[in-house]
Amino acid sequence: MSSPSGYEALVQGTAVVRRTDRSVLRLRGADRVTWLQGLVTNDIAAIATGQRIYSAYLTPQGRMITDLWVVAAVEDLLLDVPAALSAALAARLDALIFAEDVQIDDATESMAVLQVFGAVAGEGTDTRRVEGVIEVPALEFGVPSCAAYVPVRELELFVFALLRTHLEVGLDALDVVRVEAGMPRFMVDMTEDTIPLEAGIEDRAISFTKGCYVGQEVIVRVTTRGGGRVARKLVGLRLEGGTEPPIAGAAIQAGDRAVGRITSAVFSPRCASVIALGYVHRDFTAPGTSLEVHHDARSLPAVVHALPFVAPTT
Repeated sequence: MSSPSGYEALVQGTAVVRRTDRSVLRLRGADRVTWLQGLVTNDIAAIATGQRIYSAYLTPQGRMITDLWVVAAVEDLLLDVPAALSAALAARLDALIFAEDVQIDDATESMAVLQVFGAVAGEGTDTRRVEGVIEVPALEFGVPSCAAYVPVRELELFVFALLRTHLEVGLDALDVVRVEAGMPRFMVDMTEDTIPLEAGIEDRAISFTKGCYVGQEVIVRVTTRGGGRVARKLVGLRLEGGTEPPIAGAAIQAGDRAVGRITSAVFSPRCASVIALGYVHRDFTAPGTSLEVHHDARSLPAVVHALPFVAPTT
C-alpha cells in the first residue's frame, strides 16, 4: 500500500508541518495582558490559559502591521507571528513599553512552531512525554489540528514521536489547504496597505466590544458610518481552463475593465479545479459573478466563489 501524499495526509488528519514561516515572541510581566489589550484588535483578556485568539496589530490609520495569534500560557503570552517580521516586531513593541511591567523576548531561536493535524493531536504517540510543549486546538485550515509550540531542544524528539502515526508535510501542501479554507496569509494576501475589513477577517480578528486599541477609530468609522463598505474585498475565485494556477498579481477583469488582482492560487484536488484568492472592486464581490483572470497571455474564465471553498470538517 503506497503512502498518502502530503495533501491527503493533511485532509485526513495525519500530517505534521514544521511552520518555518512562523516565529514566536514571548511576553512576560504582570502588565502583559492589559498592555497588549490596548494595542491589538481582539479581546486578549477574554482568553484563558491554554487558549489562543487571532488578532491584528494596526497603524493609527487602520492598516495592518501584522496579524498574529496570541497564546495564553501559564506565566506569559506567546505571540505567533510571521517569521520574516519577528525581529522588527519585537523591537517595535519594545519601544512602546514605558512604565508597564512587560518584557518582550524574541524566541525564534528557542521555540519552534508546528501544525499537527488530527482530531486529537499526538494521540497514540509519545509526544506527551516531551517537556515544555504548548499545544492549542486550531481549525483555521478547515481540518481539526493543533498549533504546537515546541522548545527547539525537544523538536526532533517531538517530531519523531509523531511520525509513528503522522506524515511530515511541507508548506506547499499546507498552502493548498489554506486557500481551500479561504484563509488569507499576511505578506501574501494581506500587506501593510490592507485594512482588515478588506481582507474579511473582522469576524475572527476584531472585537467590537472591547476597549480602545490602535487603529480602532478607522475600523469603527468604516463599520458604523460606512456600513462596512470598503473599496475592495478579498474573494474566492474558481477558475476554468487548466490545472496551472496563475501567478500572484495576475489581473482580474470584468470585460475590458480591470477590477482586481490575484494574491494566492493553487490547484485544489477537492475542488478539482484551480482556485484563488484575490481582491476585486466591491461591485464584483457577489458569489456567482463572472470575471476573467489574465494569465500567461490567456484569459481564463473565473467565477466568484463564497469562502471557504471547502466546508470545514469537525
